[in-house]
Amino acid sequence: MRHSLRMSAALVLALAACQAPKPVPVEPPVVPAPVQPLAPPPPPPAVAVNRAPIALCERGVVQPGPDGRLFNHFPYPDTTETALIAAPADFSSDGSCRIHPAMLADLQALLARANMDPAVAGKIRAVSCHRSIRLQRQTFCGGINPDESNTFRERAWASAPPGFSEHATGYVVDFGTRDRNGCPDAEACFAATPVGRWIIAHAAEFGFEQSFPAGNKQQVKWEPWHWRWVGRTPNAPGAAVPRALFAPAAARFPAFPNRPEDKRLRAPAAPVQPQAAAPAPQG
Repeated sequence: MRHSLRMSAALVLALAACQAPKPVPVEPPVVPAPVQPLAPPPPPPAVAVNRAPIALCERGVVQPGPDGRLFNHFPYPDTTETALIAAPADFSSDGSCRIHPAMLADLQALLARANMDPAVAGKIRAVSCHRSIRLQRQTFCGGINPDESNTFRERAWASAPPGFSEHATGYVVDFGTRDRNGCPDAEACFAATPVGRWIIAHAAEFGFEQSFPAGNKQQVKWEPWHWRWVGRTPNAPGAAVPRALFAPAAARFPAFPNRPEDKRLRAPAAPVQPQAAAPAPQG
């Protein structure tokens, strides 16, 4: 009897051992790979502050100021043609407008929004975009009268000397209208056209700012058609480079609209040099 009980107990223990769940092997914890920090944006092209005399238009030698400006204009690097792309065809039908790729999406969005407004739909066009230093030399020097009755400073009130134009960066667009009604391109009357009013009201929504607003203390002609792209926010893709390029100008001569968030990007102001009075606008 005892022997049977011992056999029964052993059988129960054996059956229990067979039915017990097998231990599940514990996998070692997975250690995530370290997160690599994002690469910083590429630095903007270096702009050397040239204080050496400059031969200009084969008509004289001029001296930049201590801050590198020449006739109130800041120096800018020339963007190579291979770094640029064509602007949208409906904006530049002849393909002459070349821009930096970083601003394309915002320019397309601006044109798409404008095309939803019957007052300006299909009327916005490019007047001028990237201008090489060579082309800027032709533009600036070609505006000097053959008899030299106007000075370099007078010419610089309306056109930047070569090497000192924002257009060289590829981040600038001169807007125009297909419905001019007697208003020439690149004149103050653009601000009174439907396209001009629309651009002034909405361009900032797409990352553009007016470089030379009315009453600017830079002593440069009011240019309601001239807008530089700096991105909708400081952290917008591609915005770091143009914001750095234009920081010295924005620090001393705020654009329109004046963006409060740009203050941390602005360079310290250089000493203000005495400037000759700008000529009064004609007409």
